Amino acid sequence: MSSITSQELIEGIKSGAVVPYVGPGVLADVTNTETGEPMPAGSDSLILAMNNGRPMNPRLMYEFPRAAMDVELKRGRKAVHKFLEATYADIPWTRAAFHDWLAEIKPPYVVDINRDTQLQQSYADTPHTLIRGIARIAGTDYRFCIHHYDGEKYSEKEIDQSEVDPSLPVLFKPMGSPWPDATYIASDADYVDYITELMGGFAIPDFLKKYRMGKQYLFIGVPMTRDTERMVLSDFIYGAGEPAGWALLPEPNDKERRFCKKMKLEIIEAGPEYLLGGRFSPKTAEVAAAAG
Repeated sequence: MSSITSQELIEGIKSGAVVPYVGPGVLADVTNTETGEPMPAGSDSLILAMNNGRPMNPRLMYEFPRAAMDVELKRGRKAVHKFLEATYADIPWTRAAFHDWLAEIKPPYVVDINRDTQLQQSYADTPHTLIRGIARIAGTDYRFCIHHYDGEKYSEKEIDQSEVDPSLPVLFKPMGSPWPDATYIASDADYVDYITELMGGFAIPDFLKKYRMGKQYLFIGVPMTRDTERMVLSDFIYGAGEPAGWALLPEPNDKERRFCKKMKLEIIEAGPEYLLGGRFSPKTAEVAAAAG
């Protein structure tokens, strides 16, 4: 158990010394404004939503990329992307308490492995640089696309990493999002391509490779039991400080404890409420603990 306080973490996030690494648990209080249904964000909820509320066989229920691969093989890659687009671009969602809190702080660098738009909405009044992961794209070795946001709209075309304004906040969404155009890392095939290039150094822009050296990370709402998520985060925190950071895990299991020890992450046995206090209800925290 880490001895660092929530206020120390918040100050680190504000200064940029601590990088928030955000997962599905922060969306546990988000619901459809019309039906009240919760947003599918974690692995299990995404699989059920993609399969019209019905569980898939246990092998496919293991994690979303595997289930998405099954759908892709049967109905094509577009079917998976159509589902994600309908889920995150077309449905009206309530705001997450976490993202309202984050919008007040506006850290200089955030990594968000969710595919929704709430992080981008949090910076809607602030010029920033958006980086998103791409996979299985011909004609380039890189597995990212970069857009500039001027405070009102995103650039119509991607910008080169040499054009990035280093004074602006960076929002990195490795699994993609619907804005400004839809791009997603979803199926096993996507992850194989993306992680291969991530390990080879082609999925993170050069300016970020330099910027991230010595940073520490706070993992918020990120389950650490599934291999794909663990492989992605392992490369993202390359060059981290000592310790590499902290993981908010309400009820860490043995697998998560071993992984965090290996990655030099200190565990804080709490959820997002550790940072948000009363904004994140105990009921919501229970849901967050089960996310993924």
